Amino acid sequence: MAAWVLGVIGGSGIYDIEGLEDARWTTVDSVFGQPSDAVLTGRIGAVTLVFLPRHGRGHPLPPTEVNARANIDALKRAGCTDILSLSAVGSLRESLAPGDFVVVDQFIDRTFAREKSFFGAGLAAHVSMAHPVCPRLSALAAEAGRGAGARVVEGGCYLAMEGPQFSTAAESALYRSWGCDVIGMTNMPEAKLAREAELPYASVAMVTDYDCWREAVAPVEVHHIQAVLAANAGKARDLVARLARSLPAERPASPIDTCLTGALITAPSAWDPAMVERLSAVAGRALAAARA
Repeated sequence: MAAWVLGVIGGSGIYDIEGLEDARWTTVDSVFGQPSDAVLTGRIGAVTLVFLPRHGRGHPLPPTEVNARANIDALKRAGCTDILSLSAVGSLRESLAPGDFVVVDQFIDRTFAREKSFFGAGLAAHVSMAHPVCPRLSALAAEAGRGAGARVVEGGCYLAMEGPQFSTAAESALYRSWGCDVIGMTNMPEAKLAREAELPYASVAMVTDYDCWREAVAPVEVHHIQAVLAANAGKARDLVARLARSLPAERPASPIDTCLTGALITAPSAWDPAMVERLSAVAGRALAAARA
């Protein structure tokens, strides 16, 4: 058993968390480059919370320019044990309306211009992504969302596109035919990197629009999204507070805490010392265990 340190990555419209005790912004350096912003650290009840605005305060970063490796590395260095992702998405289903919260449990990654792994030449690893989110944290987030007054749907497939442009109508129809439920630009490779860092990850996707597949409705534009973003942001902040207060007093271990065990494929004798140093935060536990 250990203490919770809940990392929260805020998406579009969520650039801070109100009501934190002992709140302070702190710069956390990463060997993988510049994180999106400083982190806001504080407490909600007995739980330490570390908040990182994914696009930076004021939203200066488009999706492709978000350095997900630096963000996850920074949260790991800040002591996070688990990560909650909040993000704005478009709906690919009539039943998922603007304002709904979808606690997703699957992803299809269609991004192509982003660094997707901490590992590489000199130290290779292959983690399982069959079940990409933490069911325990996802269930707690869903319950907190309902408490915040949101309509919450548990389960759904998130299509991650590169952006920054929205989909064509043909693309939107294709993704619907694949069985995808929501579409966004930021949860990949973020979820993959959280898994490589042995951080249980849950994603709350907040619907702002119907993308562009509904032929009788005008296609999505940014100004259509603004009002929904504002309403979602208030509920999302309430969700975070409720989630923190609902966590058990002590954090039980998760299988994801040790998911790198058996995933490191390079023999220790062949490890690149520079890679070992770069991976000291995200994979330090697994590297030490492999050496033992």
